[in-house]
Amino acid sequence: MTSDVLGAVSNPSKTAPRTGSTVEPAPPGPARRGRKRRGQREGYVFLSPWILGASLLTLGPMVASLYLSFTDYNLFESPHWIGLSNYRHMFTTDAHFWASVRVTLRYVLISVPLQLAIALGVAILLNRPRKGLGLYRSAFYAPSLLGASVSLALVWKAMFASGGSVSRVMGAIGIHNGGWTDNPDYALYAIIALSLWQFGAPMVIFLAGLKQIPRDLYEAAALDGAGPMRQFRSVTLPMLSPVLLFNLVLGFIHAFQSFTSAFVISGGRGGPSDSTLLYTLYLYQRGFTNFQMGYASAMAWLLLVVVAVVTAGLFATARRWVFYAGQEKS
Repeated sequence: MTSDVLGAVSNPSKTAPRTGSTVEPAPPGPARRGRKRRGQREGYVFLSPWILGASLLTLGPMVASLYLSFTDYNLFESPHWIGLSNYRHMFTTDAHFWASVRVTLRYVLISVPLQLAIALGVAILLNRPRKGLGLYRSAFYAPSLLGASVSLALVWKAMFASGGSVSRVMGAIGIHNGGWTDNPDYALYAIIALSLWQFGAPMVIFLAGLKQIPRDLYEAAALDGAGPMRQFRSVTLPMLSPVLLFNLVLGFIHAFQSFTSAFVISGGRGGPSDSTLLYTLYLYQRGFTNFQMGYASAMAWLLLVVVAVVTAGLFATARRWVFYAGQEKS
């Protein structure tokens, strides 16, 4: 018996119970590290088309454009470094630049709120149960499928030109102001009207947001005596505020980049009297009409900065008016 005890003390592994014992995992060996590296390589292989496309079609042109913005480049000769001259000329001596800025700001500040208001109103109407609802939704969304196409802009130009259907209808009710596209006071509003007609995309997003609002909130508001307008202000708008922020950001970005409608309606000139000279249209004129690609690159980078600042401003103010479900107001 004594020999058994001494043997157990000298060699505990013979008597220690095996059930429930924990074994420390062995460190990863070369085989495991090899499998991990092969998995990483396979992942990069699958990502390579996107990485290649982003590098050649996005990042590369952006770096080249940033360099060209500090040069004098006309597409036919080698770029000549001129430093900040393009930016100085833009802000100090280019009157058409400031005209394009004023027209673009006017276009953005009018078209975006009106388009979102129309989209929200139509979405509220389409959110109510009725027969043929799918047909109505498709009909209201159809104009957005066309987008700002050249053919649509040509039709719009014919409608708002002198002798067009719009001028004839307005003349029939006693308003004789000629064609909108020929009048500096109304030409921009024809382009704004074209943008308002394409409210289908934000309408669909608003409609999806309305579907997520619990009906219990409206029932509770009705029990408290809230009417339709009070329910809209106290229930619909707060619950839709994240969707509204999303549509605002996309709306401002798209509005700053508007080009086709102004180009077609004004014939590429931005007239009459620079009344439709949007920023992107003037950028096109300097780059591809006057072959001042360096100056156009500087304008493009300024537009990028402005869009980034506007987007950052919207997100910075969002904490004051955007409400998320489950979030307590501070």
